[in-house]
Amino acid sequence: MYVRLLITMKRRQLGLTDLELPIISFGASSLGHAFGYVSMEAGLRSVQVALEAGIDHFDTSPFYGRGISEVLLGIALRGISRSQYTISTKLGRYDDELFDFRPNRVVESVNTSLFRLGIEYLDIAFLHDVEFTDYKRSIDEALPALLREKEKGKVRYVGIAGYPFKPLIYAIENYDIDVTLNYNHYTLQNRRLATEMLPILNERGIGVINAAPFAQRLLTHVDLPPWHPADVLMREASRQALLYCGANGIKPAKLCVQFATRHSGFATCVIGTGNPHNVLDWIAWLDEPYEAEAIAEFERILSPVLNRNAIYGRPENNDPIDGPLELVFDQPFVDGANPRKTAARL
Repeated sequence: MYVRLLITMKRRQLGLTDLELPIISFGASSLGHAFGYVSMEAGLRSVQVALEAGIDHFDTSPFYGRGISEVLLGIALRGISRSQYTISTKLGRYDDELFDFRPNRVVESVNTSLFRLGIEYLDIAFLHDVEFTDYKRSIDEALPALLREKEKGKVRYVGIAGYPFKPLIYAIENYDIDVTLNYNHYTLQNRRLATEMLPILNERGIGVINAAPFAQRLLTHVDLPPWHPADVLMREASRQALLYCGANGIKPAKLCVQFATRHSGFATCVIGTGNPHNVLDWIAWLDEPYEAEAIAEFERILSPVLNRNAIYGRPENNDPIDGPLELVFDQPFVDGANPRKTAARL
């Protein structure tokens, strides 16, 4: 049982589907320890608090903790009417180096996810991180099989989840997909999802889910995970922006959430956490005045690396990096002044 808080969560339509999603969705990667250890108690409580706040769409994957995320999410939602939440999960990536997009593995993955989650159908199933493979072959093998699972009623809608746009463009040119999830491409540092892809996706009626408004911690004071691919220029620009926030008592996460949820072209923004207090912060920030002045200054500091891409997966599968070859910052690096230990030094 849960009691919904007295909050009216704004909702948006997801493309041409019949799904109306909250403008913030719960990213369950943290339940699989993607960014560090999360206790089972904290993870389960985070899901409960999200539901109470009207955040009733959950995004997970068998890749997150080798299935732990799906298992814990299924436990957290046990006993709650299936009509009171929606779930998206993924398939094709199962470990750092384990990718399998063969048709029979698609069927197995869908059935395994249903079992772990304790449900009879998935609202959305995504091909996951095809950019780490020969993406055309992966899409050609897996998408027809996933569409057949849709015909069986095990999956309501299908799509592509990943970082670069090349695989997504190939998929929409060759297959009838319903939705896409893209991360790190609509943040205070990178707007390319809105400027380059959104008009194309809107024209085709494909629903768009934005994810990772913090650019996977790049735009926060928290240490970056060791696998984070942001280059030295992006790290230094973010360090400068964080110094500005620290000097002025501003929460950079608040700026990121307010900015990322404001664009009406995205049905929802997926934000991950294993901390219930973070969920409460997100909700509070939606109701607080938009920090326009601070956001504008944060953007100005990040402008030298605006729309600069990182490289995820195979380099040849990525879009142009863009951005300058050298940067000039207001505050040169001073050892000991770094708000985040893992920020790069130029």
